[in-house]
Amino acid sequence: MFIRLSLPLFVVLLLVCNAHAAPTTATDIRIAVIDPNRIVEESPQYEEARRMLSTEAKERETEVLNQQEDLDRLTAKLERDGALMSEDEVQRLQTDIRARKRRLRYAKAELQEDFALRQTELRTKLVKQVEEVVQRIAKENGIDVILSEGLVYFSDRVDISGEVIERLQQEFDQR
Repeated sequence: MFIRLSLPLFVVLLLVCNAHAAPTTATDIRIAVIDPNRIVEESPQYEEARRMLSTEAKERETEVLNQQEDLDRLTAKLERDGALMSEDEVQRLQTDIRARKRRLRYAKAELQEDFALRQTELRTKLVKQVEEVVQRIAKENGIDVILSEGLVYFSDRVDISGEVIERLQQEFDQR
């Protein structure tokens, strides 16, 4: 789990830790940076999740559109033929239209809610996977601290985002 610290607080923390450590110097501490937006945007896992969500949403959107078209046809029929229909037929058609409108509203709300939930699930899964890869890379490379978001500047020398993306690609390919 990552703890987010402001840069001034981080520097003070480093100085305090450094003052209490025996022979450790500031040059012994290895710091790296990741760009979480770049990692997410360039990871194959994100692209796959985006495609999967799009496919799932299209199928459900098609169902909702079909319901809307059926409702529009019935509404047009009522407007066009209502004067020629019996009172009972008009009443039944109006009742059917109201019921279909309710079902359509419910289907739209359910689609939006399910999409948001699925999006959150996939995002959470990707974040966890990125965190695991970052931690493994940090351990393998002897990195003491990895900073993320909120940085004003960092050089390419300390940015390990590319390495994280490569590792995510390897894990994606091994599935």
